[in-house]
Amino acid sequence: MRQSQLLMPTLREAPSEAEAISHRLMLRAGLIRQLAAGIYTYLPTGRRVLRKLEKIIREEMDNAGCQEVFMPAMQPADLWRQSGRYEKYGPELVRLKDRHDREFALGPTHEEVITDLVRGEINSYRQLPVTLYQIQTKFRDEKRPRYGLLRGREFLMKDAYSFDKDWEGLHESYQRMYDAYHRIFSRCGLRFRPVEADAGTIGGEGGTHEFMALADIGEDTIAVCDRCQYAANLEKAGYRIPETAISTEESDAYPEPEKIHTPNIRTIDELVQALDASADKMLKTLLFIADGNPVAVIVRGDHEVNEIKLAGLLQADMLELADQETTERLTGAAIGFAGPIGLSIPVIVDYSAADIGSAIAGANESDYHWKHVRPGVHFEMTRLGDVRNAVPGDGCPNCDEGKLRMFRGIEVKQVFKLGTKYSEVMQANYLDAAGSEKPIIMGCYGIGISRVMSAVVEQHHDEQGIRWPLELAPYQVHVVPVSAKDALQMDVAGKLYEELGAAGFDVLLDDRDERPGVKFKDSDLIGVPVRIVVGRQAADGMVELIYRIGGEDLQVSTEEALKLVRDYFGS
Repeated sequence: MRQSQLLMPTLREAPSEAEAISHRLMLRAGLIRQLAAGIYTYLPTGRRVLRKLEKIIREEMDNAGCQEVFMPAMQPADLWRQSGRYEKYGPELVRLKDRHDREFALGPTHEEVITDLVRGEINSYRQLPVTLYQIQTKFRDEKRPRYGLLRGREFLMKDAYSFDKDWEGLHESYQRMYDAYHRIFSRCGLRFRPVEADAGTIGGEGGTHEFMALADIGEDTIAVCDRCQYAANLEKAGYRIPETAISTEESDAYPEPEKIHTPNIRTIDELVQALDASADKMLKTLLFIADGNPVAVIVRGDHEVNEIKLAGLLQADMLELADQETTERLTGAAIGFAGPIGLSIPVIVDYSAADIGSAIAGANESDYHWKHVRPGVHFEMTRLGDVRNAVPGDGCPNCDEGKLRMFRGIEVKQVFKLGTKYSEVMQANYLDAAGSEKPIIMGCYGIGISRVMSAVVEQHHDEQGIRWPLELAPYQVHVVPVSAKDALQMDVAGKLYEELGAAGFDVLLDDRDERPGVKFKDSDLIGVPVRIVVGRQAADGMVELIYRIGGEDLQVSTEEALKLVRDYFGS
């Protein structure tokens, strides 16, 4: 491609609202342009990167035995009602009506559509297993689109769905996809970790993993053991349960509870300052409404409630923090003074909170707290469980010696063992060898392709611009004549361009009449792996070979440049 003909409007500065490095660099390099909040146009260079991503994904999906389909983005609401998700999915589901007042949704995912397809086409165990995938645009009405392509309202995704006759088959399909995704992300040059995760609105019966690209801008926190292979999203991460016995017996070693005056001291931080006490010796009481019923949740003062874990423990479909009016009605005190003693509602206690020997807690009376409160002695613990976020230094739940460390990550892919969640309610059944009707066992496997593109840029850049991994670079070689007015330079550059193209390389020729500094800055910005600079030494048959990722700059002959390029790309 001749750069004078390429629509690649580079920018010296990115718009001030672009927060993420990947967002800034992709705007500056002329890969994308924003149409509306969370909605982007891919310019030619950005589209080339996406197509190379798609190529890697298709190759690995096909090698794993998957078959490609293409499903509609516009989905009948009746399908979503059959699965029970139309109302549950929430405001992120883009809903619309056609001219006949029929309800539709723009697909954020395709479990309903693929299940409808399979229930009409597969009816025998002889047709199983099968795995189908597609690459298609998805829509989610994000409340706060941000970070460019990392959290958009319209995005490109690869979703695959496996269909098996039994759970053993699902485990094999799941592992096949798990392994394929390792290969995909390795080829993309990503530093990533697969982690245990929560199934969210997709649901399922057999567990799920997310693949996290490690990046400081990541919106997800992952907990990783420093001794074993344990890794989990913060929503899912457990911790080693304290081994010390939780005593519920009275003991002379502990003084009796004492009520203390704490006027206008409502928060843990305020208590720490006012009482010169440690937050890990305090009990924090929060009231929630779980499927319409109030519960109190007790965690240590230095910990935070994990609402996903709590909802799972309570098996609650709807969970929300109680409002001020409800809190005051149930405790008799203003917010900030709730405590576990004397409550008439179920009290859920985190294991770490139950392990405190003696603690400070709210007194359910405005401007007062209790000292020397003992869980299980001075208040009844309705239920014990892990209902808090793991923190750095927690013991690993998977081994006896490891400690948890925290990293930021970008979720680029998630795999689910759906089981019969969709096949049962939508009656996607098959006849087994004995002629009995059984629900198909399903799995679901997604990759956010446009998100992967951003994650790669987050990990592969320097102060000058993007440094694309070899398989994703929009062009492999950038031929840059220093002066477009120099006929000899242009002739040498043109011959290199033709010869490299004939050898099968993606080549960009900067034939613009621009200053050398502008050309070199743009070349660094767009991140082509190899640059061949044709300058004054062209008269001697010499050019400069510059590697964007590693490697020493070299002065070589044009013939040697061609050989080195072939060697660099392994061709």
